[in-house]
Amino acid sequence: MSINSKNSLVHSFLTLLHAPLLGTFFLAFAVPVLANEPIRTTQELVAAVKIAKAGDTIELAAGTFELDATLELSGNITLKGAGMDKTTLTHVPKWRPSTETLPDPEMRLEGLDVDAYLIRIMRDTNDVAISDMTLYGPQLHGAIFSWFSTGVHLHHLRIKETMWSGIRTFGMKRTKIHDCEFVDAGGRWQKGQPGVKGGITGGGIFAVWMSECEIFDNRFTRTRTGKEHEFYGIKVRQARQCRVHHNTIEVNFSMEFPFENDEDNELDHNVCHGTISIPKHAGGPVPESGKTFHIHHNYFKDSYSIEFVRNGVEIDHNLFDFDPQADHGNLISGFGKAPAKGPAVFHNNLVSNPGRGVIWINEPISNLVVRNNHIIARATATPRTEGLFGFHRDSNFSTIVIRDNVVECHKQSRPLLRNDESYAATMSGNVLSNVFDADRIDSARVNQNAGLEASLTFACGVHGEMTVDGWNVKQID
Repeated sequence: MSINSKNSLVHSFLTLLHAPLLGTFFLAFAVPVLANEPIRTTQELVAAVKIAKAGDTIELAAGTFELDATLELSGNITLKGAGMDKTTLTHVPKWRPSTETLPDPEMRLEGLDVDAYLIRIMRDTNDVAISDMTLYGPQLHGAIFSWFSTGVHLHHLRIKETMWSGIRTFGMKRTKIHDCEFVDAGGRWQKGQPGVKGGITGGGIFAVWMSECEIFDNRFTRTRTGKEHEFYGIKVRQARQCRVHHNTIEVNFSMEFPFENDEDNELDHNVCHGTISIPKHAGGPVPESGKTFHIHHNYFKDSYSIEFVRNGVEIDHNLFDFDPQADHGNLISGFGKAPAKGPAVFHNNLVSNPGRGVIWINEPISNLVVRNNHIIARATATPRTEGLFGFHRDSNFSTIVIRDNVVECHKQSRPLLRNDESYAATMSGNVLSNVFDADRIDSARVNQNAGLEASLTFACGVHGEMTVDGWNVKQID
């Protein structure tokens, strides 16, 4: 077994090896640890973690390591397996933490069982790295718990079958999570009370107070059926200066950021099979920078793509490409009641087959600009005949602009707007085809500036595994 130290080739330590002998125990002898010789047993792993010092790398051999308690890592330690297909860290069958604390308090540490995880990163520590293994925890609340840690690096991990969340963090700063696979890494916990509907859902990554972090090149998949197995890909309660990019998220809610004081977050180049949810009461405050979220160059596959409202948001250069047989959602949906001040901008997007519509916002909204998009609405399964844009009648229409868009309705004619009050918005330069309220809109039959300002071409998903070239999407082998 080995701890590979940055400072020496040979590192010795005292390990506790307990062996029963006539009702007593004997222990304590020095064990030489040679560099580059991986640890092969759970007992060696637990002992190595207990004595590891800053700068050490604990390397695990191929094989399965079964823990009977949480493995706690101190600061500036690296835990590295032989590969996610070779090394598995899991629990013994008898380790079955109580589920009384599920769903956990979400925003509070009090009442949260931090021992119900395979690995816990010690509080207020820096520069812990975990990589190259599978973390399998079907009886545990999660795989990794981290609280108020900085500079954590999690990569090349397969996190599989956890009860609540895969990675659960509080106060995560300057952390990178990349090249990981989240397979059934969470659940929708209801405590089994009779008659309880719904439930509070965990996430593959569930972070509270996340700042200056980067999450990229991860794959989130769900293979189990039933509502109890639903989970969010990425679930965050407040994020600042974070970037989430090049992920492939194959779960019904791709990301959720429903919290106030979010600032300067970039969500880009992801493949989203489900919704990105960014609502907040009255849209939340706009930070000094003027921007809360920039959502761009993503490929969205579900007609309920973005949950609104959020002030200070820009949504641009995305492809929204929906199955006309699955017409259940408005592309942007806002379900709140309190007025949203904005600003919000939706521009240079391609939209194919919106279901109910492109934007429907229940709450009054101000300072919204919709420009230079190309929208093709085909006949849907229902079929949908309502207007493509639905705004609350009390919205400040003097601050709403719809201009320079190309809107085509194929086979089924549809109106652009859903109520009379909406025609007070500023509308100009739109090229409308088979839109039956076109005569009420200041539109241009020929407008060379309508539609996208430049062609839409980008790669998205894990390591750019899909390419978008206008309306065409290709899987890269």
